[in-house]
Amino acid sequence: MSGQVSPSILLNIIYFPLEGRSQKPREQGLTMVIDKGMGPVQTADLLRTSGKYIDFLKLGFGTSALYTGKILDEKINLARSYGVDIYPGGTFLEIAVLQGKLKEYLAFVKQAGFTAVEVSDGTVSIPPEVREKAICTAAEMGLKVLTEVGKKDPRDKTGIDFYIGQIQSDLRNGAFRVIIEGRESGKNAGFYDREGRFIPGEAEKILSSVTDPRLLIWEAPLKEQQQELILRFGPDVNLGNVSPFDVLALEALRVGLRGDTLRKAYLATKPQDR
Repeated sequence: MSGQVSPSILLNIIYFPLEGRSQKPREQGLTMVIDKGMGPVQTADLLRTSGKYIDFLKLGFGTSALYTGKILDEKINLARSYGVDIYPGGTFLEIAVLQGKLKEYLAFVKQAGFTAVEVSDGTVSIPPEVREKAICTAAEMGLKVLTEVGKKDPRDKTGIDFYIGQIQSDLRNGAFRVIIEGRESGKNAGFYDREGRFIPGEAEKILSSVTDPRLLIWEAPLKEQQQELILRFGPDVNLGNVSPFDVLALEALRVGLRGDTLRKAYLATKPQDR
């Protein structure tokens, strides 16, 4: 019978090929996971296995309203016990705004024990003054405010300058981070084309609009998108809409324990052929 061996022993022998990964608690290198309906047992299993690599757990869309109170309470408490911020999806807030219930919605978020809230207008157009009020009110309530820019349906998309203005305004009004829309599919939404690639030039314009790129969270559900962003910005880029099943695979990408990013680390340290 083999004995238990701690991974820390192995890390005394080898080191992560891609260096620079921050550990929790952290302000950069954030990983946001989208939960589309996991039960408490699945949630507990995810956090037990990967909680040290997750910073935010988003209960996607309006799914928070579909759990029983007991199950929702259990999921929220589980996340908080692992030091993971948890919040309902932005679509839920959009519905509240549409129905004139923003104040009641934010009160529910706080009372339920969520630690963060998302302010978005990916589907429903929200007046700038209402968006500002939502951000300021939520921040005053002690919630971490994540805002999102970009549209879920490409037919609703407007000019890039509009989104740049939203980013700058959101940060001035107290947003903790701004999420760059990519949906859970990563294709034909937000700033991705039908193939899941960044629309040329738009990412660069977004980056030029902020003083610190660490203030942005890039929704990147696809492995190719995660890889591109890690290779471009390093292992501490903020990534969102990660599948619960991909958390460890993403962390392996971040530290060079997958061939895609190992190659970069290897080429960076390989002696030049003489």
